[in-house]
Amino acid sequence: MKKILTLLLVLISIVSLAFAEGAKESGDENIVNVYAYDSFAGDWGPGAEVIPAFEEKTGIKVNLVSAGDAGEMLSRIIMEGDNCEADVVLGITDDMAYKAYEADILSPYESPVLETMADHLIFDPEHRLLPFDYGVFSFVYDTESDIPAPTSLEDLTNEIYKDQVILIDPRTSSVGLGLLMWTYNVLGEDNYLSWWRAMRDNMLTMADGWSSAYGLFTEGEAPLVISYTTSPVYHVLNEDTTRYQAVIFDEGHQETIEGIGILKNAKHRENAETFVDFILTEGQEDIAVLNSMYPVNSTISLPDAYEWAPEPEILFTSDSDVVENHLEDILSDWIEVMTN
Repeated sequence: MKKILTLLLVLISIVSLAFAEGAKESGDENIVNVYAYDSFAGDWGPGAEVIPAFEEKTGIKVNLVSAGDAGEMLSRIIMEGDNCEADVVLGITDDMAYKAYEADILSPYESPVLETMADHLIFDPEHRLLPFDYGVFSFVYDTESDIPAPTSLEDLTNEIYKDQVILIDPRTSSVGLGLLMWTYNVLGEDNYLSWWRAMRDNMLTMADGWSSAYGLFTEGEAPLVISYTTSPVYHVLNEDTTRYQAVIFDEGHQETIEGIGILKNAKHRENAETFVDFILTEGQEDIAVLNSMYPVNSTISLPDAYEWAPEPEILFTSDSDVVENHLEDILSDWIEVMTN
């Protein structure tokens, strides 16, 4: 009898242990690992609103990793390779996307939400990266400053703007890269480097990312910063002020589209797809408002504060041929000009 009881206790222990291990594995699987750029993952970014809403709706735990600015994040994922723990990457822009394609780190996902988007926003026909918001680059101007608002890119090279402009490094930031492509598209291959050469004297600093640059701007370090036409919306909604305004140039502005993608080696593929779909539906308004960008989902309504986001008549988009075949040379020439 004692032998039978002992055997039963052993069997119960084995079954209990197996159940516990199974529950542990099940719990571990109910997660999605997301790499996002700093301004999304920060305390004041969309992540603070969107992630808890997703977790409450789905029961899936999000491990959100703040991975630097967009350029730094992409470099990190490529460097980590097969050891990368991310299931989803959020914030790779259309002009940086070719690096992700070349590294073959993404897996296509044809989300059903794609049908809500305008065709021109879907920059990857293979759906390795899906757009989740978009915006237009502009210089944001402090109307309480003593200098006049600039009227063109060339105007910014005037000596009146010496030490008055905050720029962002195109090697580390999608915003900095957007400005580089903006100058290339407006001024042309023969003249864009002259603009940057002149701006060496007029820029107060070259920040490594948007968050640090815009922080310096709002702290009053300089009256002009490269940002977005939609940046004033934040100040209207949260500070009830129209002090900071985007300046529009007749020559045109550069559009940018931010993408979200699923990693090729994602360990939680089903959860990753659920997360992407949420970002493209319920998450759209919060992301647009808190990012001060536009939603890609055409069914989303925006607050009246977006009336303070001016719309340029001329928009430039990233030419895939230029980006894929010439961007490295453009960056190399830029580095030579800015460091010599």
